[in-house]
Amino acid sequence: MIDFRKLSDVEPAPQLSPLLRAAHRTMQYAAENNGVGLTATKAFQRKFVHWAVEHVDWPRYGPEEAFSVSKVVNEYEFPPIQVVHFLLLHRKLGRHYKRKFLLTKKGKDLLAAPGALFGELIPFFLLEVDHTSYGRLDERPFGTWDVWLNVMNVELEQGLTERQLYGLFYGEGPDWDNAGWRELAAFSSYVLKPLEWAGLISVHEVEGGSRRDWMCFKTALWREALRLAADDEVPGTVRH
Repeated sequence: MIDFRKLSDVEPAPQLSPLLRAAHRTMQYAAENNGVGLTATKAFQRKFVHWAVEHVDWPRYGPEEAFSVSKVVNEYEFPPIQVVHFLLLHRKLGRHYKRKFLLTKKGKDLLAAPGALFGELIPFFLLEVDHTSYGRLDERPFGTWDVWLNVMNVELEQGLTERQLYGLFYGEGPDWDNAGWRELAAFSSYVLKPLEWAGLISVHEVEGGSRRDWMCFKTALWREALRLAADDEVPGTVRH
């Protein structure tokens, strides 16, 4: 069982979601600038993409990383905004009209309701979107969100590395420095990255360490937003 709780609009926890922040700031920009300009292929124009890189506060992808190779960043080179664009259109919070992205009435109504906006976007993003569509690997790990989330709900209380999390489901063999790295990378890309983008886990690099040292933790948003079958097995957890 996976159940997303309805969050109030005054709770601070939704702001832990990078994807929610990016969507909200995109919507604010559209509201304050009479829309977002579109290219001939209906992508967001570079002017907005550059603004987004500097303002959406994306983990491990700020201006320094974005502009390290080129002074120009297109929508397809900044996957978070590409995903936000897709979600806002698919959930009918925005539409394309005369070479602009404009908010719909539904989008304008949710602009001032971050809790409701979370409920509109994040469950759909996590559970319904094909996460290989914006990643670099076509592989997807065997398993379901019901299994992944319920096991992590219990086992991730004190934090685990990506490799340790992978091992909970698939065994201890693969690592970043052996032939199993693709399986580990697919799990990280298809399962851990969406959870981090949704704001349900945080991923922490260890200074001076390698990728194998990165630690994953549940965030306060996990506890506020999710109701899972394994909740009673989490040590010390009180549910109301």
